Amino acid sequence: MTTDREDHWRKVYSDKRPEDVSWYQPAPEQSLLALDRFGAEPSQSLIDIGGGASTLVDALLARGWDDLTVLDIAAPALSASQARLGAASADVAWLVADITDWQPPRRYDVWHDRAVFHFLTQPEQRAAYVRALYHGLATNGLAIVATFAPEGPERCSGLEVERYEADRLAAALGSGVKLEASWRDDHMTPWGARQTFTWCLFRRTD
Repeated sequence: MTTDREDHWRKVYSDKRPEDVSWYQPAPEQSLLALDRFGAEPSQSLIDIGGGASTLVDALLARGWDDLTVLDIAAPALSASQARLGAASADVAWLVADITDWQPPRRYDVWHDRAVFHFLTQPEQRAAYVRALYHGLATNGLAIVATFAPEGPERCSGLEVERYEADRLAAALGSGVKLEASWRDDHMTPWGARQTFTWCLFRRTD
């Protein structure tokens, strides 16, 4: 039995092409910048939370990463990536799961989340996300989390969102991770609308 959240996101990716959603970006420039800035290497493991149809996995495979996991609540989003990658998709672990109802089976060196956390508007959803983060991120691991900034949209894909400054996001993720860097970036949607994001890099401390 699917939840309303699952039904919503499955419908989004069933009704639209990946390049027609607001968060589409031809190249994951800010994500790669974050990885480079803190010396993440292809020998490490990485999980992309809400990675769906993102092209980050393509870019990482091209860089030689070989321990990649992509998690998304919407199976059609993952199917779009698998079709795009073709035979190379066999080199990636694909997980259909709701991050608020998932316990990682292992720990990863890098946790990447561009635009999932800001959809968690209820305290219990955020608490579940943090539990998954702490179960899934290795000690001294890197967490890259991007959300809408305070001047960003109040809604996205028909849903309300939470908007964050870096300090507020750090407080939401708790004392088990330390904020090491933050910056703003303006994302342009496929139809030319500007969306301001807060990007944060955290290090697992416990």
